[in-house]
Amino acid sequence: MPIRIMGTGSFLPEKNVSNTDLEKYVDTSDEWISSRTGIKNRRIAVHETTAGMAAEAAKKALEMAGKEAIDVELIVLATVTPDYYTPSAACQVQAELGADKAIAFDVNAACSGFVFALNVAKMYIETGFVKNALIIGAETLSKILDWNDRGTCVLFGDGAGAAYLEESDKGIISVVQGSIGKKGMVLNCESRRTHNIFTEDGIEHDYLHMDGQEVYKFAVRQCPKCLLEALEKADMTADDIDYFVLHQANVRIIESVAKRLKAPIEKFPMTLGYTGNMSAASVPVMLDSLVRDGGLKRGDKVAMSAFGAGLTYGAIVLEW
Repeated sequence: MPIRIMGTGSFLPEKNVSNTDLEKYVDTSDEWISSRTGIKNRRIAVHETTAGMAAEAAKKALEMAGKEAIDVELIVLATVTPDYYTPSAACQVQAELGADKAIAFDVNAACSGFVFALNVAKMYIETGFVKNALIIGAETLSKILDWNDRGTCVLFGDGAGAAYLEESDKGIISVVQGSIGKKGMVLNCESRRTHNIFTEDGIEHDYLHMDGQEVYKFAVRQCPKCLLEALEKADMTADDIDYFVLHQANVRIIESVAKRLKAPIEKFPMTLGYTGNMSAASVPVMLDSLVRDGGLKRGDKVAMSAFGAGLTYGAIVLEW
C-alpha cells in the first residue's frame, strides 16, 4: 500500500527580523541580501526551543489529519540544532504531545533531514512495524550562527514543520537519496571539542561555517539530478508535476533548478522570502503553506527535493 501524508503543520517564532533590522548589527544591506538570495525576512527564536516549535507543528499536523497523539506509533524528528544532546528532540516532543506509544528518535541530515525522515518512516510502515508516523523538521539555527559573519547569519531562520502519514490508496511513488561525505566540510559546525582533565585546550564554541560557492555548485547540480532520477523511477516527467516543493535556501538555486528541468517557475512555490533557510524545517513549512493556502489539492503530483550539509541530498515524488 502507498504511504500518504494525511496532515501537515508548521510553526514559526514570533520575532520577525527583516534585512533592514540586520543592518543595525551586521555590515550588510537589504539590497545585498535580497538581490543575492531572495530573502527579505526571517523568524528568529527568542523564547522558543527546537522541541517546543516541533511540538506545535506536530499538533497542527495531527489536527489536520483528525488524529490523536496517543495513536501515533512513530516520531522521527530531523534537526541539527536539538536543545539537548540527550534526550532527543523527538523524545521531548513525544512527552509534550502525550504520544506514549510512539517510538521516537532524531535524524541528522541537515537541510535534507525531512526528506530522509520521511523515507525512514515510509520503510517502517511498509515493513508493518508501525501503522503510522509523525515526521518533523525543526531548527533553531540562530544559536549556531556567528552574528558577525554576514556571509552566513543573514541566510538562516528558525522554525518547524511536520507531517502525519499512514497507509492509503495513493501517496509516495518514488524516493532518491544520497550523500557525498568527502565534500562534507564545505558546510560544517563543530560539536564540543575533547575537553577533560587530560587536555589543556580551553573551551571554545564553534559556529556554522560555509563555503558558499561550493554549496551553490553542489545544489544546482545535485538537486535537478536527483529530481530527474526520482521522476524516472516514477515513470513521470517534469510536465506531470503540479508543484515542486524544494528546500528554501536561495531563489537563484530554485530558478536554476526550474531552468534545468524546463519547468515554469510558477510550479516552484517559495517561502524563503519571509522565512530564510530553515534547514530541515524548510520543506515541511513550504509544504504546509501550500496545503493551507489551498494551492495543493488531493490528486496533485508533487516532487520534493532537498540538499544540504553532509553533503546530503534527496527527492521524493508523490501523489497528494
